[in-house]
Amino acid sequence: VEYISQKAIGKSSRSNPVTYIKAYDDIRKLFSSQRESKIRGYKPKHFSFNVDGGRCETCKGEGTITIEMQFMPDVNLVCDSCNGKRFKNEILEIRINNKNISDILNLTVDDAIIFFNDLGENKIAEKLVVLQKVGLGYIKIGQQATTLSGGEAQRIKLAKELSKRSTGKTLFILDEPTTGLHFADIELLLGVFERLKNQGNTVVVIEHNLDVIKTADWIIDLGPEGGSDGGEIVAEGTPEDVAKVKKSFTGKFLKDVLS
Repeated sequence: VEYISQKAIGKSSRSNPVTYIKAYDDIRKLFSSQRESKIRGYKPKHFSFNVDGGRCETCKGEGTITIEMQFMPDVNLVCDSCNGKRFKNEILEIRINNKNISDILNLTVDDAIIFFNDLGENKIAEKLVVLQKVGLGYIKIGQQATTLSGGEAQRIKLAKELSKRSTGKTLFILDEPTTGLHFADIELLLGVFERLKNQGNTVVVIEHNLDVIKTADWIIDLGPEGGSDGGEIVAEGTPEDVAKVKKSFTGKFLKDVLS
């Protein structure tokens, strides 16, 4: 059973999409394999902002400095030492196709896929494609986890599951995955659900979006009201079955989108 919630993908601002889906290890290896890196003795760890070595030691790879205010919220300022780039200057001198490690982390998922495919680094590109498939092509691959919305974090978790080899025996539970999504992105998400289902898995979605509800194989409508006035099964069955149940609020609105 995989419960895919809207909780952040990491508590630290150093957590980001590319580390979460395990693609950053390959990117660090790629940078350490460059001729200039070998001359200088740089290893993959030098291109990590989680450990000492290549990261900026002033901000510890955060890119920002937090100033604690006694009676007001803390203030975050861009690190003066690295100008928010998170790495030492000598590390930023290592470039691939004129891009250093900071430039790479600032690429969107869509642009990063093109960049690594052009390099012939298909393994890295394939890991990033799963983010694209869940409608996250617009986010930066190194975007701080603390800046991602709950819906974005949930889809990153879903992308990680997609990258695993399917057993066809997994029960996926998602809590309102369409929160804040454009209709085009919802269509992408529905495609992911279909893919998981076709692999033999079961997908349970807690949702209010009618575009999702109408595509379900089976609906369990809880009500009749919300909160303490709900919790009972008002209707269940196919979307067409639920649309016929007069006491179901979901059925009432579902009837309009099915017609």
